[in-house]
Amino acid sequence: MSTQKIKICGVNDLSILQEIVDLEIDYVGFIFFEKSPRNVNSNFLELINDFNFKNTQPVCVYVNPDEEFVYSTSSYLHNPILQFHGNEDSSFCESFGLEYWKAIRVKTRKDFDELMNYESASAILMENHKDGFYGGTGESFDWEMLKDFDTDKYNLILSGGINSKNVDNALTTNSWCIDINSGVESEVGKKDINLINNIVEKINNHDF
Repeated sequence: MSTQKIKICGVNDLSILQEIVDLEIDYVGFIFFEKSPRNVNSNFLELINDFNFKNTQPVCVYVNPDEEFVYSTSSYLHNPILQFHGNEDSSFCESFGLEYWKAIRVKTRKDFDELMNYESASAILMENHKDGFYGGTGESFDWEMLKDFDTDKYNLILSGGINSKNVDNALTTNSWCIDINSGVESEVGKKDINLINNIVEKINNHDF
């Protein structure tokens, strides 16, 4: 069994959520961003208000939210992690008194300088930079840039277009956590449990 952390993001279906929890996946992400096809609505929040996450920790994903929206949505979940994908500064991210992750959009190695602005983050998520897009593009950045990345100093979450075909390459980056979203969908916004099972099996069987 692998010790590699796994997060399945963009979940908005109760049956898929139950399968993820039963698989004992480390993290499950809920996207609170209206422009996303995976946006979570209030009806779904009501459904999971008393949901038993067991050993899977919920992650609330935001893009430039206002304070009230973060409080009102995250309150449905017990001890969630907050994940910020916009231009939020560290003081905003810290203000909720919860563990937070910060996403950095990567185009060149210079984008890594952003890490210094979020030293209080418990993890840094790196995703592909695409002009005009926030919260994931479904595409990978050049993972070769991570060759000299200090994985001892930062908990790195690798994100962007990870699927069963490229997950072995993703794992060679020595990332603390692999964030999987569109790579386990049968169509945009629709998670497929067979694809989830397949990629989890590949990760668990990877020769680290």
